[in-house]
Amino acid sequence: MKIDIKHIAKLSRLKIEDDKLEKFEKDMETIVNMVDNMPDVDGPLTLLDEENPMALREDRAVTDKFKREELLANAPEVQAGCLVVPKTVE
Repeated sequence: MKIDIKHIAKLSRLKIEDDKLEKFEKDMETIVNMVDNMPDVDGPLTLLDEENPMALREDRAVTDKFKREELLANAPEVQAGCLVVPKTVE
């Protein structure tokens, strides 16, 4: 399977140097092949807690993990503290 790393990088807004493209391409092909070769699983997977299989971890809200300025620094365009997105509805 041929994977176009340049296209993936463009969609992901990543800058990958030309001399590293071949390495990333081989790595991505290896990952895809590993996933393709994974065995099919019949039925549900068992959880660690056999007595109560529906026991889930407790949800804990994380607040103030990032500052607004840090998040907006990753956006392609910001105006008045808001993300600028293309108009989708006339």
